[in-house]
Amino acid sequence: MATVNLTLDAFAGVTQDGIVLVDWWASWCGPCLRFAPVFEQASDRHADVVFAKVDTEAEQGLAAAARISSIPTLMAFREGILVFSQPGALPPAALEELIGAVRGLDMDQVRRQIAEQHAEEGSPSSG
Repeated sequence: MATVNLTLDAFAGVTQDGIVLVDWWASWCGPCLRFAPVFEQASDRHADVVFAKVDTEAEQGLAAAARISSIPTLMAFREGILVFSQPGALPPAALEELIGAVRGLDMDQVRRQIAEQHAEEGSPSSG
């Protein structure tokens, strides 16, 4: 499966369903260019995963909204929830491990943890 180029208008819709990996990159970034074939090859092996790329030069507003401060940055979304975000290019084995870990997530548990975090953030602090 080929990678999808994401824009601000398409980002929310694409990341809503299933597993989506997003590679934040720029054409002038050496590590980004070295990671590109690793990302592309993984997309060929995992038809059930959407592999998307965001050109941070062309989509500066989207990169700012996502708080991208270093590239490449790899994000993983599952069912619209950001479950992984890390700057730096991953070697092929680490990318495969990440895909397996995202597939193995118990999303009900992830949603419970997010709800608990939001509840804690909303509770008044003692002091």
